[in-house]
Amino acid sequence: MRTGEEASRRTTAPGVGTSEHDGHEGTRHRVTRSIVDHGPSTAADLAERLELTPAGVRRHLDALVAEGVVEATEQRVYGRRSRGRPAKVFALTDAGRSGFHQEYDELAAEALGFVAEHLGDEAVTKFARERLAAREERYRPSVESAPPGERARALAEALSADGYAASARPAPGGEQLCQHHCPVAHVAERFPQLCEAEAEVFARLLGTHVQRLATIAHGDGVCTTHVPAVQAEPAGSSGRTNTEDKNPPRRGPSRPRESTDATPASGRTTS
Repeated sequence: MRTGEEASRRTTAPGVGTSEHDGHEGTRHRVTRSIVDHGPSTAADLAERLELTPAGVRRHLDALVAEGVVEATEQRVYGRRSRGRPAKVFALTDAGRSGFHQEYDELAAEALGFVAEHLGDEAVTKFARERLAAREERYRPSVESAPPGERARALAEALSADGYAASARPAPGGEQLCQHHCPVAHVAERFPQLCEAEAEVFARLLGTHVQRLATIAHGDGVCTTHVPAVQAEPAGSSGRTNTEDKNPPRRGPSRPRESTDATPASGRTTS
């Protein structure tokens, strides 16, 4: 079908004899591509990014919803909710994402299934970790060279370059690292070791424990990872060191040794 459309466009001058269907298909592809790149979006967001009217975007979204490519949910509101109904956000369904998945998903899933059956789940875990080792080392220079407060954003940029359409945004207690597209989501649905190994890489690169809040593989619209704010150590670790300096260790026998004496020395006082 795509080949026929391309042939039609080659033989028809732009704007002359071009079918309305082809125009709609092109715009709807732009809509779905924008959702892949930026994650679940409102009609207003899409209209602004694509320079279309909100009414026009809604018509395309209605068609995509009817086709099962896009689904509408209520927008999550952080903090106090304003009056009125929350805006609808539109996210790709599994069917919608399938157009952006690699063609060899099923082959990869079958191969990992063979590994799990004959070598065990630990072999799948080892494969998942070794698969990401090269990517971790490739990301490390750009992440570690960024200031501490910008490392999640630097990691998001590195992920985006590899097709994960990632972003980082502030969140209560830290940041949220969001991946709006996952090229291996269909395989990770059957083998969560892929997601777990990726979270381990994030933790090592960012130097802090991270927590997965949602994954595309589990049916969520976005892979969301919470990155806690890294607390900067006080200069010279003054708080802890000063406390230890003001209370130096007491001389003499240690407390456990005193407690075992049958008759402790009567003249010894303890402050």
